[in-house]
Amino acid sequence: MQKIRLEIVGLTSGQTHGSYTLILGEEVGEKKLPIIIGSFEAQAIAIEIEKIVPFRPMTHDLFVSFCKTFQIEVVEAIIYNLLEGVFYSKIVCKQNGQTYEIDARTSDAIALAVRFNCPIFTFSNIMDSAGIVIEDEEEENAGPGRPSTPEPPARPGTSKQDDYSTLSTAELEELLDKTLAVEDYHKAAIIRDEIQKRKG
Repeated sequence: MQKIRLEIVGLTSGQTHGSYTLILGEEVGEKKLPIIIGSFEAQAIAIEIEKIVPFRPMTHDLFVSFCKTFQIEVVEAIIYNLLEGVFYSKIVCKQNGQTYEIDARTSDAIALAVRFNCPIFTFSNIMDSAGIVIEDEEEENAGPGRPSTPEPPARPGTSKQDDYSTLSTAELEELLDKTLAVEDYHKAAIIRDEIQKRKG
């Protein structure tokens, strides 16, 4: 499988409590990978991107200090699998010439990658199944920290969310296109994950 380098394109609010969408884009290519993350993880990524120094170290900053104290270097973060809408990631570390791979939530792996200024990767099969193409005009509006303005998706378990299960795959794909057209990346990620579950 081809390894693809990603960069952070944007971080948008889904306008539902505690929910954000991290948008990663191919360094060379047009596809974007929207990943739904929690508010704490979104904050951890955003403050590092904006170079904001918190009054006291956050959890990820503590991890960085721990690594530097014991000469551990995080060299890359890899999103290596996607199962039923859940992304699986790991960080690759080096210490005393030895390389170690440590399982991590994707949001944590990205938060550490931005702190260690190391590359983020995924594989072509994940981009093929979960990547979406965002038109140039939409991409310009999806900068880091810019909230999305359309109607937010329903919370999991509500009737609106359950309605996705009643739609055909073709209807979901059409809805995905419409959702992308109005720049609701959070809802697009949920619809994409529903499509992915059916393919799995």
